[in-house]
Amino acid sequence: MKHEIEYPNFFLNEYSKNLAEKYGYKDWMISRFLKFIPNTEILLEYIENININKSSDFEYIRTNNLKIDSEILKQRLVEKGYILEDTLLNGVFRIKKTTSADSTQIKKTNLSSIGSTLEYLKGYYYIQDLSSCLAVDELEINENDCITVLDMAASPGGKTTFIAQKMNNKGNIIACEPNPKRIPSLIFNLSRCNVKNTSIFNISGEDVEKLSIKFDRILLDAPCSCEGILTKDKTRKKSRSFKDIEICSIKQKKLIHSAVQVLKANGIMVYCTCSFAPEENEMVIDELVRNNKESDIEIEPVKYGINGLTEFANYQFMKELKNTKRLYPHIHNTNGFFIAKLRKK
Repeated sequence: MKHEIEYPNFFLNEYSKNLAEKYGYKDWMISRFLKFIPNTEILLEYIENININKSSDFEYIRTNNLKIDSEILKQRLVEKGYILEDTLLNGVFRIKKTTSADSTQIKKTNLSSIGSTLEYLKGYYYIQDLSSCLAVDELEINENDCITVLDMAASPGGKTTFIAQKMNNKGNIIACEPNPKRIPSLIFNLSRCNVKNTSIFNISGEDVEKLSIKFDRILLDAPCSCEGILTKDKTRKKSRSFKDIEICSIKQKKLIHSAVQVLKANGIMVYCTCSFAPEENEMVIDELVRNNKESDIEIEPVKYGINGLTEFANYQFMKELKNTKRLYPHIHNTNGFFIAKLRKK
């Protein structure tokens, strides 16, 4: 079944219009959010506070275990004055903001940003949202497995370097990046993090079949409308149109179809976006699975987050879409994010 995307001229009312005016969004965005985002007004207030204060309530770093042990890194940063909190994943820490209310901590006014420390420059850690780390974790990579992994949209390298870390620099990673201007930052981060098992190809993910390689694992962090990073870029409140979502959805369906063609039997693919839009998330997965019965693609449960949508407006999705997960800033203290885990039987 192919979903035809229709312009969301639905459920506009005084409440959605008032919220849009109050927080500076386009009406159509808020009318949509109210249909599938839990406690939408709390999310809007949460984003507004971050934009006003120009500081996110959440910032994460991921230890690069190719260079340093997690506890040693934590101790070094704590000694510098940073406050680190453990998260769902070992070696991924949340940077807690110091305030005058932190009576047990000495507030250091000269504390540099987390992206300008000696440890960062040496590649001991990567500044990476927890949501992105969770997506890589769902690939089920064991460092003792000598496997071949595809990162279909690799730059600037956050997920690629985490994959290499999980593989302990064994096996092979193919990192695709279609934009040549983004490749230098990818090379820099791979080098900074001591990654040695990765080859970079300046090709689109749609052309991966030309490589004539089959992959055990595939990560598709698909290009998207980026609604989920409104906490970082307030211009997206009005800089996007519904046409952008439609364009992204078409691109994403092409990419995920190409990924299925090069995934080995019993291989795992993780599809993720930093978008709230169902057209870029559940709709992409639903259409893929329904149209690839011969590949017998299964939607496996993702561990963390709120269950994916099984319906949206007049669309009905497969019940297995509940196995996908959504993450929201006001609930999970992460970027807005979607994760789907697929196995090709």
